[in-house]
Amino acid sequence: MITLAVDCMGGDHGPSVTLAACRKFLATHPDARLLLVGRPEALEAWQPHERASIVAASEVVGMDDPVEVALRKKKNSSMRVAIQQVKDGQAQVAVSAGNTGALMAIARYLLKTLEGIDRPAIATQIPHQKGGATTVLDLGANVDCQPEHLLQFAVMGAALVSALQPEVGEPSVGLLNIGEEAIKGNEIIKRTGELLRSASQAGTLNFAGNVEGNDIYKGVVDIVVCDGFVGNVALKASEGVAAMIVGGLKSEFKRNIFTKFAAIVAYPVLKALMLRMDHRRYNGAALLGLRGLVFKSHGSADVVGYEHALNRAYDAARNQLLDKVQGRVVAAAPLLAAATTSAASAGAAA
Repeated sequence: MITLAVDCMGGDHGPSVTLAACRKFLATHPDARLLLVGRPEALEAWQPHERASIVAASEVVGMDDPVEVALRKKKNSSMRVAIQQVKDGQAQVAVSAGNTGALMAIARYLLKTLEGIDRPAIATQIPHQKGGATTVLDLGANVDCQPEHLLQFAVMGAALVSALQPEVGEPSVGLLNIGEEAIKGNEIIKRTGELLRSASQAGTLNFAGNVEGNDIYKGVVDIVVCDGFVGNVALKASEGVAAMIVGGLKSEFKRNIFTKFAAIVAYPVLKALMLRMDHRRYNGAALLGLRGLVFKSHGSADVVGYEHALNRAYDAARNQLLDKVQGRVVAAAPLLAAATTSAASAGAAA
């Protein structure tokens, strides 16, 4: 049995979405069980299920709560109690659609980071034109990153793709830059490129070189590494473009008799395109670098989107993502230590 601890109170919609998604998830995963964490009175709508139980939590982390409040004052929040289930070994993975900053802070406080990892990162998939998806990290946990942090992200991203997409083989890694040439970019990006090339020469990573923003959507590489500021902008932009395209296609169905007729003729193609562009299918971001598995659902996710987040968290636990991340980090330990030492020496010299 794979056990998921679900923060049923988190997100914009709370139990109205999370409970319905949990019911659908259980129907398609007979080897899974759920710990539904939240205020008992808010979960009264849940119909008993043999593979689900309620874990009481008296508080809720609001979407606009400061991190300090969530971490220090709401010690019995549904978010914290869900992550505590992972720490205590009651669940293999926790899922929440709540406040991202609070989720990362609480997860880092309770679970701690893996040895060799300075900063956890958020990783998710962005669909590309080949029909698959590019894994991008970091997506907002770390706005200011040093080269050694980006190297750590690459190592963890490779573990994530290897675990959830074994058909890929050794995943290729690209460094997001303003051009493909090694001489381009600021000093942090140039130094990161040097570290990634060294890792590739050592056989630790399959580094494909620099990539540009449009390469994310072309599917040029399996993984794109960047700092959290750039990654978050890329993610939100892709969601906005996808929503605009899907909305435009739907409006064409209603415009006039000619566009309706054309839409009917092209319906199979349009339906496939809308499905490919549907960001709900890629909901569920992994918080990598922790001593436990935590997944973040989009705060505004509907039932379909939240179910996909549960699916992704389940797949991560079933495919032993945590062990694979640890294995990659151990294998890369000499490179990671050297990068950190070099950075410390440079900082002292400055």
